[in-house]
Amino acid sequence: MAESDCIGLEGAILASSMVGDLSMGQPLDQSRRTARLVRLLAQSCNGVGEHAEEARQVALLRWSGCTANAEGFARLLGDDVEGRNAMLSQTLGAAGLRAMRRSAPLAVVHCEVSGDIAHTLGLSAPVERGLRHVFEQFDGEGKPFGLRHPEVPEVVYQVMLAGDLEILSRVHGLDAALEWIATKANRRYPASLAAELSRHAKDWLEALREPDAPDSEPREDGRTVSLTLVGDVIDLKLPWLAGYSRRSAELVREAARLWGLSELSTEQAAKAALVHGIGRAAVPNRIWNTTGALLDGDFEQVRLVPHWTSRACSQIPELAMPGRVAANAYERLDGSGYFRELDSHALQPEHRLLAAALAWQALRSERPWRPAFDEIDAEHLLLDEASQGRFDPLACQAIIAASRGESAIAPCKVSSSPLTERETQILQRISIGESNKEVARQLGISPSTVRTHVESVFRKLQCTTRAAATLKALTQGFI
Repeated sequence: MAESDCIGLEGAILASSMVGDLSMGQPLDQSRRTARLVRLLAQSCNGVGEHAEEARQVALLRWSGCTANAEGFARLLGDDVEGRNAMLSQTLGAAGLRAMRRSAPLAVVHCEVSGDIAHTLGLSAPVERGLRHVFEQFDGEGKPFGLRHPEVPEVVYQVMLAGDLEILSRVHGLDAALEWIATKANRRYPASLAAELSRHAKDWLEALREPDAPDSEPREDGRTVSLTLVGDVIDLKLPWLAGYSRRSAELVREAARLWGLSELSTEQAAKAALVHGIGRAAVPNRIWNTTGALLDGDFEQVRLVPHWTSRACSQIPELAMPGRVAANAYERLDGSGYFRELDSHALQPEHRLLAAALAWQALRSERPWRPAFDEIDAEHLLLDEASQGRFDPLACQAIIAASRGESAIAPCKVSSSPLTERETQILQRISIGESNKEVARQLGISPSTVRTHVESVFRKLQCTTRAAATLKALTQGFI
């Protein structure tokens, strides 16, 4: 773990909480509001003490395992984000409720991952135990193990109650929320605990409108943890993304060194690579797994990924600067990117490097609809995008050199060409007099495909004959 990858414990917990909120279709502050409510409930029941902080941490990390079973919920409910939102707000239809009867294996995954996250963060045993049983119920009808009272940790009841109040009062109003909670007394949670919450619910919800009191904020103990954990949790949402953020950060760090970026810019760009996918949690897996072009409505959700990443990071002081870099992860120099459609004048070297690194990683990674591109093809594709003004050629060269473990950036020979690799191959052949049929036979493609590429070459080079195209390509070094 690089020292620059470290983040304070509280920052890592908050980042994980917001990934969870987005994955569950909730506002970015859902877990934090629940954490404030559960601390008030815990103090009302048991007084001030460590148990209140433990309850707060369980509430913040309650959804931290939900990226790990997103694919399962996508299969179960069709939309893993909106489906789980409906589950929490008690608005699932009959079909959804029937489907949820088959969700026990998904609860096992969720609780195991949440518990492991707590263990990796070095949190206390009660916090870890609470997360490993976070869906258990008073009557034994919960998940993942069907524990019943008094085997269920008290913190589980407290967090479940606080979460129900926060979500249901926001969606349906306080009266409806309390009525529903009352029907679950001695089923989801002890009746006495539900009654205690109901007595104070109005005042506690009103208190959430005010900033948290300074004396109720968590005590900083100076512990730091690796931000790679947050990146790894983000990537669990899609099985084919495992390790993507971690590899991207390593690539960015080495490429930044080759490119000569400052230590601060390098650190912020590497952290941005680790958290750039926070906003991805808000987009259903159905969209990410779509082959071919996305519908406009689906692509609009994808365009908001860097927005949600930026919003989340802006609320964690240690991630504010990396978040600003990550917000530009999908911008392009020609203004064709998203979500702000910035152009080259607004994009700093660290923005350009991150964009090129993520594009390279995507090309070199397998996807459900295509195999990974090999190094040569990925290089040609990335440099072709640079030649068309979308990426910084020097940033691309730094990324390519870093991926090869080279000690310096090689001079760029092809990034200035407007032609794709295939167009260059065809132009080289027709420049020595081969016909379309001969070129097609040599390259294993159809004559009509050759003709289409030749027409594209003429258009890009602003020529109408093979001789003129050959001359221009030779004089400008394209072939």
